[in-house]
Amino acid sequence: MKKIWLDSYEKGVSAEIDITQYNSISDVFRQSVEKFAGLPAFQNMGKTLTYAETGKLATDFASYLQNVLKLPRGERVAIMMPNVLQYPIALFGILQAGLVAVNTNPLYTPRELEHQLKDSGATAIIVLENFANTLELVLPRTQIKHVIVASVGEMFGLLKGSLINFVIRKIKKMVPEYRIRETVSFQTALKEGAKHVFQPVALNREDTALLQYTGGTTGVAKGAVLSHGNICANMLQAKEWIKNQLREGKETVIAALPLYHIFALTVNLMIFANAGSKIILITNPRDMKGFIGELKKQQVNVFIGVNTLFNAMVNRPDFAEVDFSGLRLTLGGGMATQKAVAEKWKKLPVRLLSKPTV
Repeated sequence: MKKIWLDSYEKGVSAEIDITQYNSISDVFRQSVEKFAGLPAFQNMGKTLTYAETGKLATDFASYLQNVLKLPRGERVAIMMPNVLQYPIALFGILQAGLVAVNTNPLYTPRELEHQLKDSGATAIIVLENFANTLELVLPRTQIKHVIVASVGEMFGLLKGSLINFVIRKIKKMVPEYRIRETVSFQTALKEGAKHVFQPVALNREDTALLQYTGGTTGVAKGAVLSHGNICANMLQAKEWIKNQLREGKETVIAALPLYHIFALTVNLMIFANAGSKIILITNPRDMKGFIGELKKQQVNVFIGVNTLFNAMVNRPDFAEVDFSGLRLTLGGGMATQKAVAEKWKKLPVRLLSKPTV
């Protein structure tokens, strides 16, 4: 099947989606890297990577997985990180190498983590050091052979990065002690991968891209097998709904929802990377004071959230201090936004799009 018909939220309007324009998620990102090379792609805590820089780092990481770890095509690689710069690099690198990404919630309990790692059969994992102690507790009972440890500060250069890591580790004490043998830092993986020549892997829409685990509300979490074609089609369908509001290469998008959830991955990462947007990664949206402080620094054009996030924000006094004059599009998902919350949000002095709800 080459084309999908999508009924629009506007009565009587339909659109044809051509799913053959992309062979894989990697193909989507490669085209964005080529088309928007010099534009900002991802920003976190003041550090910005362009599309070209992100593409180079993703290829370096893919090279490490391929040439150093020698992971065979189809091997499962877990990602246990919140929204940090390493996340898109790791995800696009894994997929580029012909491997399967296993999104793993960093806040999992040891029991939940053990189940997912064993069930997925993952043999490698990238984990932010803040959560490595949980991994240590279950590691012997899993098939994990390779552990790559990332730190929040490592992407910021030696001086700033060392300061950030010192504050996180020693002042805020956000990195519980852990002991895992033979780990490799994410930066080391990038440097080692860059020493080798990456051999491109031919991918098609039928190849598995993700093992995306459910919330486990009706029992243990179950891994949904998602192909490259699944994600690309979903991206194209959702993008069709907002195409009249979307400006390629010009949007600044807030990514506060965790990218390891499929809604944020599809909308924040896929749609807006495909559109050449600047994606602001919010590592800890639960720190509402810090989150709103970051919003004050940005001229946000697109905001993506869920009811609980919208509700938490509109009920804070300092939320009124955020300049939303550039906001053009709001998307909500996960569940219906409550009417009272939506009405408060719509009182922002900007034009909001109440539909579609992606």
